[in-house]
Amino acid sequence: MIEFRNVSKSYLGEYVLDNVSFRIGDGEQAGFVGPNGAGKSTIFALLSGEITPDAGVVEIARDIRLGYVHQHLLRTREGLTLLEYAEQTAPEILKLEQKMHALQDRLHTSTASGREALLAELGRVQTRFEQMGGFSMRHNAEAALTGLGFCEADYDRPFTDFSGGWQMRAELARCLAGEPSVLLLDEPSNYLDLPAVEWLQRFLRDYQGTLVLISHDRYLLNSLTRLTFEVANTNVTRYAGNYDYYERERVLRREQQLSAARNIDRKRRQVERFVDRFRATSTKASQVQSAIKRLDKMEEITVGAQVMSPGSLRLAEPPRSGVEVIRLDNAGVSYDGSNWVLRNIDWRITRGEKFALVGMNGRGKTTLMRALAGNLALTEGRRVVGSNTITGYLSQEYAETMQSGLTVDDVVRDASQGMNWQERRNVLGSFGFAGNSIEKTVGVLSGGEKIRLALARLLVRPPNLLLLDEPTTHLDIDARRALEEALVEYTGTLCLVSHDVEFVRRVADRVVEMVPPGIRLFAGGYDYYKEKTQQEVLASNAVAEKKADGKAAAEDVGAAAAPGREGRRERALKNQAHAKQVQPVKREIARIEKQIAALENEQAELLIQMRAGGNVDYATVNRQLKEQQTAIDQAISQWEKLSAKLDRLEHALH
Repeated sequence: MIEFRNVSKSYLGEYVLDNVSFRIGDGEQAGFVGPNGAGKSTIFALLSGEITPDAGVVEIARDIRLGYVHQHLLRTREGLTLLEYAEQTAPEILKLEQKMHALQDRLHTSTASGREALLAELGRVQTRFEQMGGFSMRHNAEAALTGLGFCEADYDRPFTDFSGGWQMRAELARCLAGEPSVLLLDEPSNYLDLPAVEWLQRFLRDYQGTLVLISHDRYLLNSLTRLTFEVANTNVTRYAGNYDYYERERVLRREQQLSAARNIDRKRRQVERFVDRFRATSTKASQVQSAIKRLDKMEEITVGAQVMSPGSLRLAEPPRSGVEVIRLDNAGVSYDGSNWVLRNIDWRITRGEKFALVGMNGRGKTTLMRALAGNLALTEGRRVVGSNTITGYLSQEYAETMQSGLTVDDVVRDASQGMNWQERRNVLGSFGFAGNSIEKTVGVLSGGEKIRLALARLLVRPPNLLLLDEPTTHLDIDARRALEEALVEYTGTLCLVSHDVEFVRRVADRVVEMVPPGIRLFAGGYDYYKEKTQQEVLASNAVAEKKADGKAAAEDVGAAAAPGREGRRERALKNQAHAKQVQPVKREIARIEKQIAALENEQAELLIQMRAGGNVDYATVNRQLKEQQTAIDQAISQWEKLSAKLDRLEHALH
């Protein structure tokens, strides 16, 4: 399916990939990991054909549809609505659709003798269009947009009206809607919230094609990939497992390499001592020559570099606050005086609690963080700060507030309140800035380096109330883990927003769910929150089902009276209850089957009209065909779900 053979690629004379070879088979799910700048995105650009290798061959099987989430948006977005943009999934499908329209236009002006050939060509194009999923494209695009957080009212809005983050979501939806046979995803969760990340995980879990994923999200890597490729030191190394397997296996391989290298070194030293001792002894000449030959043949063991050291962030002990750190009383925020982003918020945060704010983007997480920090005035209610509370707020723009001309050391010195040079070096070292890197200016730092420096500036004198809005964005896995470990050990109070499931799961011991314009508090971590909300969904479904047949069930239970026939009555009641569950499902399945048959008949009639020629509005007929195909696809999907439900009900009876 995908093969790199002896591929090399350099930039400005420096190799990113050097003589790299690997293979990804049809239907495999592969994750690419490694330090930022190691060459992961270069591999994707080579696969997509955006760049070419300096040497070697990149081979992709023919007749595949490649889907690639570009980090730079399509230039054709101008003038398109959101839905139109999301439908632009594959150039082949667009070309076929344009060809269909052109053939339909020609049919209007064709002679009777030429119409038959045009109809035959149109039929072939339509068949190919259908095989490639053209008729279901709109349905797929709408499903992907909805799963990623857009609402139906957004579909007709101009694409350019949306912010950069939401445009990247639309780019992801555009890619997924095309159902490509090979899917290349480069950091797909960067612009998503937790609900969207979990929807993406569910979608990709059922994806049947070949998945190639670059991500710093351990949740996605562990749940979706079965192969891991480490990109580091101009090389690519294959591991036959997910990210957790890779971490374990990488350590084992390095230990084995070190052990083998020590073995060879010990043998080499033994032979060298023998040669040195008896080189001048004539009676040992032949043995010395044999020993020298053995030295020449000894294998050279290359030990891989420690490319992904765990690192650590060492936070100083924050000053102790009062028991009540901060409180919101009947708090509300409105930007226009009529529409409330937040309202009736009563929230008391006590010392040592660690909250994660969860909910879809646009539901007020950042607004709530700004209100807690005091950066946004409440429209109504009160913000009460506890005794000795010192607040530190890392906003999503915080890293961009540093002056580009300052050095890394300058930034921390200005925030450190008299800390000496060696102390600053120690702090910066713990945030990944060692040696001469502390002399880099802010303007040349990568996105991840800026985030780490912003964290160093904030945490060099740790506050006892930390408010962190998306601190993991642009951080690689090791940097995320180092921050995670530091926050687990942090003794102050914490509120955070993050799209990294594993990060939130490990750090937070409380959850605040955004339910605009209010909030819901959960007295447990992320797994507790998911369990409780899932129980609520199941309970709600059970109540709905119970209401549907509650009256009949009550009558059946009341009819059972004679104790001698208790077993038969129980069986009868069970069968009756089962029938009441099964019959509506069967009736709905039968209704959908009739609906599908009717739609297919309508399609056949329209095709007959097109072939008959005459005064036919081909554009209208084609639009009707597309609408009917979408309706058929939706009906089939509903039929499959109901059939699966019927199977479960029948199995439960037996």
